Amino acid sequence: MTASTHKLDHIAISVKSHMLLRQLLRENPILEEIMQNARNETEVLVGVRNWILEEIKKNKNTYHFYKREKHGREAFEKLSWKDFAAIRILDYIDNAGREFEDPNLRGELAISNPIHLIWLAVTHGTGGAKPSFFKDMLMLFRQFSGEYKRNTPSKEQVEEWMDRWCSGLDPRIIKLREENKERIIKIIIQKIDKGEITHSKFSFPAGLSQEQKYLKALEWWEDQLFHLKFAVKSPDLLNELLDNSLDPDTMKVLYEAEAKGIPFFVNPYYLSLLHVRVPYFAVGADLAIRYYVIYSQKLVDEYGNIVAWEKEDKVKPGEPNAAGWYLPNDHNIHRRYPEVAILIPDTMGRACGGLCASCQRMYDFQRGNLNFNLDKLKPKESWDEKLDTLLDYFEKDSQLRDILITGGDALMSSDKSLAKILDRVYTMAANKVAANKSKPDGEKHAHILRIRLGSRLPVYLPQRVTPELVKILGDFKKKAAKIGVQQFFMQTHFESPMEVTPEARNAIKLLMSAGWTVTNQHVFITAASRRGHAAKLRKVLNEIGIINYYTFSVKGYMENSFNFATNERAVQEQMEEKVIGKIPEKYYSTIKEFPNNAGAIEKEMAQLMQESGLPFLGTDRNVLNLPGVGKSLTFRTIGITRYGRRILEFELDHTRKHSPMMKQMDKVIIIESKSLSGYLRQLEDIGEETSDYESIWGYSIGETEQRIPIYDYPDYDYKLTNNYTNLKEETSS
Repeated sequence: MTASTHKLDHIAISVKSHMLLRQLLRENPILEEIMQNARNETEVLVGVRNWILEEIKKNKNTYHFYKREKHGREAFEKLSWKDFAAIRILDYIDNAGREFEDPNLRGELAISNPIHLIWLAVTHGTGGAKPSFFKDMLMLFRQFSGEYKRNTPSKEQVEEWMDRWCSGLDPRIIKLREENKERIIKIIIQKIDKGEITHSKFSFPAGLSQEQKYLKALEWWEDQLFHLKFAVKSPDLLNELLDNSLDPDTMKVLYEAEAKGIPFFVNPYYLSLLHVRVPYFAVGADLAIRYYVIYSQKLVDEYGNIVAWEKEDKVKPGEPNAAGWYLPNDHNIHRRYPEVAILIPDTMGRACGGLCASCQRMYDFQRGNLNFNLDKLKPKESWDEKLDTLLDYFEKDSQLRDILITGGDALMSSDKSLAKILDRVYTMAANKVAANKSKPDGEKHAHILRIRLGSRLPVYLPQRVTPELVKILGDFKKKAAKIGVQQFFMQTHFESPMEVTPEARNAIKLLMSAGWTVTNQHVFITAASRRGHAAKLRKVLNEIGIINYYTFSVKGYMENSFNFATNERAVQEQMEEKVIGKIPEKYYSTIKEFPNNAGAIEKEMAQLMQESGLPFLGTDRNVLNLPGVGKSLTFRTIGITRYGRRILEFELDHTRKHSPMMKQMDKVIIIESKSLSGYLRQLEDIGEETSDYESIWGYSIGETEQRIPIYDYPDYDYKLTNNYTNLKEETSS
């Protein structure tokens, strides 16, 4: 035990902690007897362990799951509500006294020994455990005793929760946004007239009336460049364009953010989605959007000390990354899995249409690798040569068959830059096919089957999707399909049904007309984790032809704690809400064909939902993007801090292929950045009834869902090599 831990053990618990402790002991006489009779920590741990083990051994399946002799989705779904609690108590004891480096606290050690903390509180009134800790333990033993039961909501209840949330296609919302647009345009006109903002392309000829200027600005509104050039870059302008509706406390945080160097970049279109005049029928409906634009105090406090969440983001020249892959350099290619790698171009694609407050790459903004200086981000002459080198990595790799071009944002690249990148990708893919002709079966490399563009611009700035862009994408798709590329995905990121506007819908239709399938990755921030919100988003997206891909829990440490919805809530949402959109296996063959005819997806999805009676298609998987390991929701809760923050031990997603090096990697420990009590208080602060979330306390185990076949790679008509290239100590599987 460290000196600091010993010191914390002597801190008296609060009155509220005492009250919760009394309740815990009163409800659990066996626990109280063990606590009262134990003379030391060892005796109390042995006593509780023997008590729980006696119960758990009555069910062979549960005991095998606890011992990790059984795992997987099927075994997980056989566990009872009481089993979850029993396994967690035993995991707490098995991991008692373990120390974990806590990145939330800039590397301080977190120690988990909850049974010991209860014993200290009982015998000495010390241990320093907070009410959040005792509340969690109270609910845990209620779950084990059977007093706390899970009341799974009905389909009707879930649909009632969904109905609370408006879509951006609601005529009433459209009207409000027209008012916002008019206000924003008039303020921009005033600033142009006063010379406060200038741009050669967006200026008024002499002699125009105010009405003529307004009509001219309405034309500009349809131009993507207008929104980029007039993006908000300061707190004062942000507040002015929001009709000075931000309160003083919020402005104080934004001023601090500006002083810290956190970029502001909110374009006029996206700003028009925020409520200024809050409608009675949509109170709080824009919060998931608002919390992307308005920075939290925690983010401001941590900026400058943010560390890279993803271990594979840290690459040293000549050394493999955390997943064992050698890469050409430290920032253009990211790779975890054998089949796919990310390409980040040295173009304006390193920027975004706006900065999301919970951005997974805030670390890169902090170090300046990502930014909003659009002029400086224009590609240099050396980029052409560098692009060839980067794509040569894909061409010579034995397993890569999927390239994800992102950033930043892939569509922030100009049409010219994007066309050049796609042209080089085509050449790379063609070269892989040609090289395979001289290789015998069993030695052939994977050729490119899937090409993806990652972009939030259909949401942030749908004006970017122009006929010119659609032609580039369509021509490329036709050409690449002839050499064996079978799937073309535009991977976007709608956060709220309120972002699905007429403009966004039109952009999606244009992308699908080019033959590209549009999928969505949803970040499960606190405001988006409210009951029914994610389900409503899935429904609205399906209705405009978008396929749901992933629902991500928020990455990052304390800087993202404001927007962090706990992993327990992700499991709860998966088990209690998304389940009403669970697709029967008899439809798998149907949806697997969706990407083969992108233009018909909207119609085909509508037919499938009508035939199956599903309100939406739950094709996404709820996951956390883990450092080094990748996407998974396979975890056990093995500890809890004195502050009630749970400690989760994650495993690989066993449903997909990983780098052989991952077998040598330890399980990933995640210490959540807020307690469940803190999360529920935050929900209450934004108008939620916490009783609706009561079952959240019991979700202490997660298991990654099976991948829907729509996302499987097509099969090759030849035998692929088992050898890996670009891997540390080249390995055969």
